[in-house]
Amino acid sequence: MPTYVMLANWTDQGVRTIDESPRRVDAARKNLEEMGGRFLSLFMTMGEYDLIITYDAPDDAVSARFTLLLGKLGNVRTRTLKAFPEEAYRQIINSLR
Repeated sequence: MPTYVMLANWTDQGVRTIDESPRRVDAARKNLEEMGGRFLSLFMTMGEYDLIITYDAPDDAVSARFTLLLGKLGNVRTRTLKAFPEEAYRQIINSLR
């Protein structure tokens, strides 16, 4: 299953209701699971991004749907990266020879 890295920042709305953030994370986790995916990790960070989430999803369309669902709620703005595990990385690089 493909892995994705989501970089998120709280919006003004998200910060105003920050005390609800853990509940929102639980709801997001449940939504992703209903789509066939799963959270791998969640970190609150200091710096350019407020949250970093890694997750698996069945395909890019599910990842896009999950990202759009979060954006629609208005509490976070996200950037999502598709992640390749080390084995895939090595295969890709070796295929260049």
